[in-house]
Amino acid sequence: MAPLPQRLGYGPDDRLLIISAAGLGGCHAMNEGVYAALRDGLATTGTLLVPCPWSREAAARFRGEDIGVSLTLNAEFELYRWGPITYAPSLLDGNGGMPSTVSDVWDHADLDEVRRECRAQIERAILWGFDVTHLDSHLDVLSVRPEFFDVYLELAVEFGLPVRLISTEARRQLGFPAEDLIESEGVVTPDRVVRIAPGAMGRYRRIEALLDSLEPGLTELQLQPAADLPELRSLTAEWGSRVEDLLHLRDNAELRTHIERSGIRLVGYRELRGLQRSEASTLS
Repeated sequence: MAPLPQRLGYGPDDRLLIISAAGLGGCHAMNEGVYAALRDGLATTGTLLVPCPWSREAAARFRGEDIGVSLTLNAEFELYRWGPITYAPSLLDGNGGMPSTVSDVWDHADLDEVRRECRAQIERAILWGFDVTHLDSHLDVLSVRPEFFDVYLELAVEFGLPVRLISTEARRQLGFPAEDLIESEGVVTPDRVVRIAPGAMGRYRRIEALLDSLEPGLTELQLQPAADLPELRSLTAEWGSRVEDLLHLRDNAELRTHIERSGIRLVGYRELRGLQRSEASTLS
C-alpha cells in the first residue's frame, strides 16, 4: 500500500503532523483549553469524553471543529467521578463511577456491556451534533488487550472512522498485530503517535525535539491543554502541564514559526476519515 501521505494527496516523503488536544468534556477548564487550542492555536483535532460531566457543555459550544470520541471506560480522578451512560454494572467500581484503573476494567468488564457502552458514546456524540472524525481509547483501555481491541476495531468499521493506536514505542510490546488487523479492515491510523506524559518537565523542548526529528509519514502529537482555573487545580496535581500545553498551542509564536520553517504540514483526522471512506467505497 502507498505511504499514507501519498494516499492523502501529498508527496510520499512529506512530513505530516496531527496536533491533538485531548480532554474535551472532562471539565470546564479542559473545554476552555481544547477549544482555545483548536480555534486560536495550532491544534488540528480534539477528543471528546462523552460520559464526563462537562461533555454536554462542550457540545453546546461545538462549531464544526475536528473532534473525535475518546471511548471512555475509566474515571481516573479520585475525587471527581463519572459513570457509564448505559446500564453497565460491570463498568462501575463501587465508588460512584467507572473504575479508576485500566486493570480493573480488564479484570471485571463484560465485553457485551463494553461494546454497548462504547457504541452509545459514539451515537450520543452524533446526536449532540458532533461531526465525529475518529475514535480514541481513553487511557488505552481498548488498545492493548486483544479482546477489547476487537470491540474498538469493530466500531471503527461500523462507523467508518479512523482510530488512534497507542504510542509508537508501546506498540512494540503488544502481543498481537494491531496494525495489521487495522489495515486488513481498511481502517486508517497515523503512522506514529507521540505523547508527552502529564507532569513531564521541559515540554517545549520535547515538542521541539519531535519536530526536528520528524520522519516522513503521518505523526500525531497528543497534548492536554486546559485553562488555569481553580477547578483544574483541584482535580489533578498535574494541572501545570495541561496549562503549559495550552500556552504552547495558543500563545507560543516560536512553535508556530518552527513548524512553518520545517516544512511540516498540519492535518486533522477529518482528512483521514475522508480517505478511509473513499477507499472503502472504491472496494465495495
